[in-house]
Amino acid sequence: MSEATAASTPPVLGIDIGGSGIKGAPVDLTTGEFAAERLRIDTPEKSTPENVAAVVAQIVDHFSGQIASDSPIGITIPAVVTHGITRSAANIDKSWINCDAEKIFEDKLGRDILLVNDADAAGVAEVKYGAAAGHPGLVVLTTLGTGIGTAILYRGVLVPNSELGHLEIDGYDAEKRAASSIKDKEGLSYAKWAKRLQRYYETLEALLWPDLIVVGGGVSKDSDKFLPLIDINAEMVPAKLRNTAGIVGAAWLAANRQQQPALIREGTSESALVE
Repeated sequence: MSEATAASTPPVLGIDIGGSGIKGAPVDLTTGEFAAERLRIDTPEKSTPENVAAVVAQIVDHFSGQIASDSPIGITIPAVVTHGITRSAANIDKSWINCDAEKIFEDKLGRDILLVNDADAAGVAEVKYGAAAGHPGLVVLTTLGTGIGTAILYRGVLVPNSELGHLEIDGYDAEKRAASSIKDKEGLSYAKWAKRLQRYYETLEALLWPDLIVVGGGVSKDSDKFLPLIDINAEMVPAKLRNTAGIVGAAWLAANRQQQPALIREGTSESALVE
């Protein structure tokens, strides 16, 4: 989406579905800032698609007077998403696996919905408005939290669903050794945790050779305690948008798809592709 298009677009609603909370806010796409105070509602204890969609509908209703009636909505989810279908489920009910989730939200809300992996949305936000804004090369965002989420962007274009927190390193799923939740669970000092991060990031670099790695997640606020201890070739910087990134990235992607509709979606016929 061009700067001119963004400047002429009213706020777009972004919603971030997490294991403990569902958060939403209208986003000013010119600045990447919230156009109103964020609303958070607890994620239902039984976090099925139908139950989550009901909470999302409450958030949409709350902001209905601040977004256009035909505005798309961007929604993040902790899952792999291909053509609107959730293929996995992290910290949400397993009924999301192979669920036609985007359609469930569209039917519930009566709006055009863009459903996206939460780390991918955060990566887009950091490239458009944050620590990697305007970067001309290959950027990898990692979110260090309960697990390790990743997003890959080349010259501002997202390569979705990378899931590189699950690299097998030294016989372990990487996030089982290096996520910030493991640091807390095992009581690791930043110095000891940084040794595990070193192994993770040097492996990641050997596979992709990114120009820039943006480190997000709540622990990024303490980046000065561990980033200087990691020695790789790529530049490493903390994320700037932090807990707003998912909402901002989802809103940007939703508006962008409305301007530039995807050619390939699940069930699209050959005749529809050439129209």
